[in-house]
This record gives sequence, structure tokens and C-alpha cells, in this order.
Amino acid sequence: MLEVRNLSAGYGDIQILRDVSLSVGAGEIVTLIGSNGAGKSTLLNTVCGILRPLAGSVLLDGQDIGGRSPEQIVGLGLTQVPEGRRLFANMTIRENLLMGAYRRRQNAEVASDLARILALFPRLQERLQQRAGTLSGGEQQMCAIGRGLMARPRLLMLDELSLGLAPIVLDILTDAIREVHRGGTAILLVEQDVAVACDIAQTGYVLENGRVALSGPTAQLRVDPHVQKLYLGL
Repeated sequence: MLEVRNLSAGYGDIQILRDVSLSVGAGEIVTLIGSNGAGKSTLLNTVCGILRPLAGSVLLDGQDIGGRSPEQIVGLGLTQVPEGRRLFANMTIRENLLMGAYRRRQNAEVASDLARILALFPRLQERLQQRAGTLSGGEQQMCAIGRGLMARPRLLMLDELSLGLAPIVLDILTDAIREVHRGGTAILLVEQDVAVACDIAQTGYVLENGRVALSGPTAQLRVDPHVQKLYLGL
């Protein structure tokens, strides 16, 4: 589905990514692991069209989408849930969720998807008319994921799912992600928490200083001495 080939990208004159390659197949959950500043968010921003590649290519279903606008890329079925959630704080949960469907005109389908997301996250149903800025961190993350799902993505990219969340809330979110995956949506999960990432994903890539340092099945990455030392504190 998604293939990143020899990608280089950055901000202005500052190059962050160097010759990065990875892939996400249809129906897969893939994780991208790395510390702060490794280039994880830069990679997602390049894939979803916020940044233009300096070199290399981003392919979706074999079609090069590098340099396309974020709106065009969302229309092709690829949606990002950004780090920090970035909700519209003064808008209600309902309004934030519907923003995810702004490109869609099938009112009956939008209403059906909204009901499905509220069933996935019952806490949002209870607070539907509450302003998003008054929610807890976990509730905001639920809303951000729900907003992304309202675009009906074939591939959902999640940036730092676990950041700042209590374990009980993270359990709710990981269960929801598995449910979304069972429905056929591929997922690219960007995470600092290696244990969380390896529990959810089947395949992983370790990004260090803008380059892929390791890749393979998450079961192997979890026991790799380099990963255990740098990311698991073992």
C-alpha cells in the first residue's frame, strides 16, 4: 500500500531524513520507533504532504504522491493523527469529529460513521457537546483518532499515541486501534514507547538520526540488544 523509497526531507536548509525506506502493506500494523528528534514526525509530515521530499519517493498503491497537497492525499485514503492532537479547542467534540469528514458529501454515510466512532469511544458520546479544550488528554486523543477515522482512511498514521497518557487510558486506545485494524484499516504507528509499539504492531522500523537503523518483525526488535539498551533500559 504505502512505500517510502530512499526518502530525504527536512525544513528549509536543515535536512532531517536521509535515505529512509519503509513500507506498510494493506491490512498491516507497522510501527516507527525512535527517540525525540529522530525524524519520526518529519517522515509523517512528508508522507502526508505537509513537507515536500528533497529526494526519493512516497508511493501509495504504486503511485508517487510526493509533493501532492495534504487535501489530495487525504482524498487518496491516507490520514494522519498528529502529535499533540491539535483539536479545535473551542469547538465541540461533535464539531471536531465532523471536521474529519469535511471532504465527504454523503450525509447518511457520515452519520453512520459518526455513530460507529461514538460506539468505539463511549466517553465521546457522553461529552458530545463539550468543548474539546476542556477534555482530559486521553479524551482528546480519542477525539483526534475519531476525527481521523471520519475521513474513512485506508491507512491511518498515528503520531505518538501514548504520549502523556495513563496506562488505563492507553489500554482503551490500543483496544480501539486493534478494532479499527480488524475492520481493514492499515496503521502506521509512530511511538517512543517501544513496549507499546511492539505489543500493537507486527513489523517495526527503528529511526535514529534521520536514518533507519534497524527493521524487522517486532518480536525480533524487542529482544535486539541495541533496542533493549537504548529504548527499554535493559
